[in-house]
Amino acid sequence: MTTGLRKGLTSYGDAGFSLFLRKAFIKAMGYSDDALERPIVGITNTFSDYNPCHGNVPDLIESVKRGVMLAGGLPMVFPTISIGESFAHPTSMFLRNLMAMDTEEMIKAQPMDSVVLLGGCDKTLPAQVMAAASADLPTVVLQTGPMVVGNHKGEVLGACTDCRRMWAQHRAGNIDLVEIETISGRLCPSVGTCSVMGTASTMACIVEALGLALPCSATAPAPLADRRRIAEASGKRAAEIAIAGKPKPSDLLTPASVRNAMIVLQAIGGSTNGLIHLIAIAGRAGVPFDLAAFDQLGRVIPVLLNLKPSGAHYMEHLHHAGGLPALMRELTAFLDLDAPNVSGGTLGDAIAAAEQVPNQDVIRSFASPLKPEGAMAILYGNVAPLGAVIKHSAASPHLLRHTGRAVVFDSIEDMTNRIDDLNLDVAAEDILVLRNAGPRGAPGMPEAGYLPIPMKLARQGVKDMVRISDARMSGTAFGTIVLHIAPESAVGGPLAIVHNGDQILLDVESRRLELLIADAELEQRLAALKQSPQQRETPQRGYAKLFEDCVLQADQGCDFDFLLRDGARTTPKKDE
Repeated sequence: MTTGLRKGLTSYGDAGFSLFLRKAFIKAMGYSDDALERPIVGITNTFSDYNPCHGNVPDLIESVKRGVMLAGGLPMVFPTISIGESFAHPTSMFLRNLMAMDTEEMIKAQPMDSVVLLGGCDKTLPAQVMAAASADLPTVVLQTGPMVVGNHKGEVLGACTDCRRMWAQHRAGNIDLVEIETISGRLCPSVGTCSVMGTASTMACIVEALGLALPCSATAPAPLADRRRIAEASGKRAAEIAIAGKPKPSDLLTPASVRNAMIVLQAIGGSTNGLIHLIAIAGRAGVPFDLAAFDQLGRVIPVLLNLKPSGAHYMEHLHHAGGLPALMRELTAFLDLDAPNVSGGTLGDAIAAAEQVPNQDVIRSFASPLKPEGAMAILYGNVAPLGAVIKHSAASPHLLRHTGRAVVFDSIEDMTNRIDDLNLDVAAEDILVLRNAGPRGAPGMPEAGYLPIPMKLARQGVKDMVRISDARMSGTAFGTIVLHIAPESAVGGPLAIVHNGDQILLDVESRRLELLIADAELEQRLAALKQSPQQRETPQRGYAKLFEDCVLQADQGCDFDFLLRDGARTTPKKDE
């Protein structure tokens, strides 16, 4: 097997000339023959001025390079797409699969014996792990780390749960324009990912639980020296696995490790986005993902992490409490402790080495959890035949069994135009319904599922309502919100036939989401929808067309059908 600079030679019809030409050009960068004979560790550069989550990437790259060279390897940095959550139109999820394709192809196209995937922002880590699963080159994932917390008037603040809470107060008229602008400068006091258990933190934990990142790598804040030491250690380990040729992602992404990640996702109060991404990662690895099993785990695995939005603390507090291994110590009865880690040990080894921190309130014991059940529940019913998800750990308990009148918005634009209309016919006990906000309908399944409380109700003090949609929600958000309804309305899902005034039942305990109409009426509406499908403009070129034609539904991770390990397609096509 060829390695190093000899790997993946450009085809000129003469292998000797191909290597000679490659060496001639790379020597223009000042490399010696000694350097060029060493195993090569690729390092992704995802720095971008549009991505403050990755603001520390240049520093981390230097630390990774130091680790690679300490272990006798040659570090080679290469750029890939960088996705900044709040800077990506129409939504970062629309670009996740593009980044995964870019990263996979660059790993396969360029000579490297292992790779360090350096990322953090919401869709970056899942895109990179999806790429790693497909390329199957020895890989170490290095998270950029969470930002540190801010402060306003003596109150600790962190993006972005507190962003939403403060903005809701502004909408309700309790915080004026001057103060909200001041707050905007205090919510994100450093580079790094959100400081709560949002999607970025969730994915950082999932990647560690899967064994693709070094133990304790998920939680160290971006500006801390700990983060750079983890980067150096990641580089050192990447050089070691470049020499050994293993472990590969296929050695680490197994049914056991995916189940471990499911358990961690439930126990940390993780983001609903984490579920979509974990499904997509499993699909790339050829590991079946069972939504029913995930839901059942949520019945027995409680939320143990006292972090916002489900609890009170922030990611840096989890780091100082012993990090993810300390949290997983409470779950040893459920985890597969023999699952291997890229570090060379096992999950059990990482847990055994976890720090014991007395008198901390961040990690709860199994006997005294933050919430009695896990973060998420999977719902089914005539509105969601393929499933929907609710993060009930961040919901209002009194709304978890609720029947209400549907107030329907046909699109995100429709919602934007009408939600604050003082003449909107809406009451606190109603259920807000948003459709055509799914993978194809939006497109890109934006984080619009966190429908704002209508202005007139917010000013009356209403803080939560039941909201349902085929959209996503930020992991930093909170409320009684049903998401990822599948199939989405844009492909003929039953959400498309809900009428204003219909009664809808949400019953989380029985895992039901039901449109309360007679079966005959339901069938009649679905038949009418099939005869007169919604007319919407579809893209005719470029990546947008590829997305429209090939994206799967939420229950299959919203990956492209042709990128799954088995290439299976289950999403309805437009003409089916």
